[in-house]
Formats: sequence, structure tokens, C-alpha cells
Amino acid sequence: MTLVQTHSRSTGTDTAPRTVAEAMDSAGPQVWDDMTVEVALSVMAAARTGHLVVCDEDAQYTGLVTRARLTAVRDSSGYTDRVRLRDVCDDDGPFASPPTTVAEAEHAMRHRRLGALPAVDGHGDVPGAVGLFR
Repeated sequence: MTLVQTHSRSTGTDTAPRTVAEAMDSAGPQVWDDMTVEVALSVMAAARTGHLVVCDEDAQYTGLVTRARLTAVRDSSGYTDRVRLRDVCDDDGPFASPPTTVAEAEHAMRHRRLGALPAVDGHGDVPGAVGLFR
């Protein structure tokens, strides 16, 4: 399970947030793109999360990496301890802007089989992330 927790809807009333800005949780660990795969896996283990938000040297969002992706890279035959997150990150997406509707974000996460989707504002900052609603 990812650091972004799923939310359950209460029965009887429709209290579900309508936009990502209303639904997002803290983005979780944000790391630099020059971090090695091994260090990133250690950060994930310590934070008990399944993903990391990756930022460049200007602290701008560049992508998201998952534990599954990093494990696959580490276990590949071409892996060396010099592989950096910028080499394996899913650059430029997917992400949602804060005004995106929750329904649109959920559709994108289900379509791409993601447990979380970072919310990136117009300045490239990541104020939070949204998880699948159940």
C-alpha cells in the first residue's frame, strides 16, 4: 500500500471531495533525481511507502517512481550502483492539477494501474497526492 491512503465514503451522505485539491493528502517523500536506486529503495522502506515523488535540482516535479519499478531495475542484468532516479523515472507524468476532478484522477489511476497520483500546481510544486477512493 502506498503512503497516500485510500479513503472510504460514508454511507448516506455524499461527502466525497470533488477536486484533487480537496482530496489530496501530503505528497509523501520527495527526493532528488540524482539519488541512486538503492538509496531510493531505502527511503521507501523507511517511509513505508510504495512511491516517491522525484524532483529536479530546482525542486520541481519531474516524475514518480514506484517500489515495483525500482525493484525491477535493480534486478535487471544491466543494473549498476550508479543508476540514478533520473535514469528510470517516468518523466513528466502522470500527474493531476489541483482543479482536476476526483473522478478524472481515479480514471487515470485505474487506467494506468497507479495507487497514487501526484498533484502538481502551475509552478511545478507538488502540494500533495491523491489515492484511489473505495
